[in-house]
Amino acid sequence: MNSQTFLLQLLGILIASRIFAELAVRLKSPSVIGELLAGVALGPSLLGWIEPTQTFRLLAEIGIILLLFDVGLETDIMQLVRAGSRSVVVAITGFILPFVLGFALCFWGFGLAMIVSLFVAGTITATSIGITLRVLADLDRQHSHEAQVILGAAVIDDILGILLLALLYEFSVSGNVDFTESGKVLLFVLAFFLIAPAAAKLMSVLIQHFDQASALPGLIPISIVSLVLFFAWFAHAIGAPELLGGFAAGLALSRRFFLPFGLALHSNPSFNEQVEKQMLPIINLFTPIFFVVVGLSLNLQQVNWNSVFVYAFSASLLLVAIAGKLVGALLLREPMHVRWAIGISMVPRGEVGLIFAELGRANGILVDDVYAATIIVIALTTLLPPFVLKAFYNRHGDRFKATS
Repeated sequence: MNSQTFLLQLLGILIASRIFAELAVRLKSPSVIGELLAGVALGPSLLGWIEPTQTFRLLAEIGIILLLFDVGLETDIMQLVRAGSRSVVVAITGFILPFVLGFALCFWGFGLAMIVSLFVAGTITATSIGITLRVLADLDRQHSHEAQVILGAAVIDDILGILLLALLYEFSVSGNVDFTESGKVLLFVLAFFLIAPAAAKLMSVLIQHFDQASALPGLIPISIVSLVLFFAWFAHAIGAPELLGGFAAGLALSRRFFLPFGLALHSNPSFNEQVEKQMLPIINLFTPIFFVVVGLSLNLQQVNWNSVFVYAFSASLLLVAIAGKLVGALLLREPMHVRWAIGISMVPRGEVGLIFAELGRANGILVDDVYAATIIVIALTTLLPPFVLKAFYNRHGDRFKATS
């Protein structure tokens, strides 16, 4: 792609995302729906004007990392800790159940090969944290109790998803799995999540000091973006999802984060407000690109709409994908409306499911109708939950206020 084409297409993505988001909000829908539909309209599914090239995927990656930084910045670490056991139940159940049911459906129900069944089952274990958290923010529920449970569960789900993806990739290439290497990856991820926020907190003290001494404006956003990108790179280097690096940096700079082992570095409210204020325009610029690229990645033209197998398989897989995520939330000891909100929020697959599907397609594992049906399920579980979640909160809003 030459520079002129890139600039024109980026212009189209930014303008379309804003127009579609504005229309969605005026129709009383979450803005993320408009941004996703902008991608569907511009991409190969409809107009075919823009392809989800590697350049746009990189910009989208920056968008999701910055979105998770913003989430971490607004997170109350004590609420996240208190939600720990609930998050674990939701994450583990919502990971294992779709995988087991999905594999059984493919292998025994439709007679697919074992490796194909494993990849399809892996695809429906994912949860797109970005889509869910954006919808909750649109509904002004990002600080709620259920949001903390969802956030904790989604973080655990991402770690499990990365491990599963590594196992499936190794199995597809070599025909066997090395659990020792996977165990090392898990230990590295856990170590990163314990150490990174403390390191970022210490770095923030240096940023505050140099900001006070600097004679030029703009040091805070440059320093914070650099910090976020460094932790994203570091997370990837040890085998963790890049977005966890952004989340760890935001968590460290939040007003309610304290270093472990009694090392107290008290937050500076004025500095925290400056970080939030100066980072918001950058976050608002990159985040829509992520959601548009998710829409661009859904190529509905590849679906054979005349195939009976596609309809039967996608409908069955959709039921398994939704039920597998809902059950974990329904096991919690919470008011029923909170359980349903958590369950619905865990359903979106988005970009995470697409990564699994694309890896399977690229290695010749998911072909033709199986890949098409998988894409349909990813598309429906990406586009429908925001509508359902918005309607659910509108209907049960008074009950949530009573339990807040």
